Amino acid sequence: MAKKRSIRSYEATEDLNVWPSFTDLMANAFMIISLFLLLALFKSLFLKYTAEETQNNLSDTERQVRLLEAEIYNLENQLRASSSSIRQLENKLGESADSIRQLRESSSQLQVLLRRSQRQSSSKITKLETEIKNLKSAPPVVVIQDSGEYQFASGSAGLPRELKNYITQDLVDRIERISQQRNLYVVEIIGHTDGQVNFGSGNLDEKLEEVAKGEQSIHTLRPGSNADLGLMRALEVVKQLQAVQLKTGRLEGVRFHAYSAAQLQLPSGDFADPNRQPDASRRRIEIRFSPLGRAETVR
Repeated sequence: MAKKRSIRSYEATEDLNVWPSFTDLMANAFMIISLFLLLALFKSLFLKYTAEETQNNLSDTERQVRLLEAEIYNLENQLRASSSSIRQLENKLGESADSIRQLRESSSQLQVLLRRSQRQSSSKITKLETEIKNLKSAPPVVVIQDSGEYQFASGSAGLPRELKNYITQDLVDRIERISQQRNLYVVEIIGHTDGQVNFGSGNLDEKLEEVAKGEQSIHTLRPGSNADLGLMRALEVVKQLQAVQLKTGRLEGVRFHAYSAAQLQLPSGDFADPNRQPDASRRRIEIRFSPLGRAETVR
């Protein structure tokens, strides 16, 4: 009996000891739940923070994307502008290439022309040098213009006083100097007239030799043509030079020949066209020098 009460008392006591365990269990459960809630709260906060960071990063990324898109747009515009510039440059290069081709062709043509011109110039230079050499080696031609104080009276061969003084002084000095320098001994005196018609009755066929020998005066001659008049004037200049030669002994060894060219030759040396008008520029006395050569007779 006592043993039964003891067992019941133990069971009652054991029943009373369950509550603390239950409270401990509940406390532990509460703590675990609180821990889970705290973890859930931390996780929520972490997710929120992460979401905000992600949102911020996304916003920055979007801004960067927009900036990149704007930059790409600008680059595309620059690329289009560069492409346009490249096309323009290509066109200009094409035009430049054409221009270069044309310039090369022109250069080739110019080189051909230059070589041709050089050949022609060389030929002309050689010709000019030859002419200059000939001119330097050739004696000068002294021309006494029939004008002013040296003008003959119309149809006359009488020497004006001024012309006579020029012949006896200046012309003698010049002939002497040229003859000595170049070893020339023949002086040709040529009379030139203009194209006026001479209607006189000439007597040169009758008296020319006597006048040339000094047996008669030049005034006894009457020209029947311009050829007569030119010869008369040339002969009078020769006679004046011979008189100085005889009187002074100068011009030793020099021989004088008188010729007439009438109205045939212009001062340029070309044949004259018919012109019957007075022309003082064609009336002149020419003094030419030549060496005393050996005559060769052709039979």
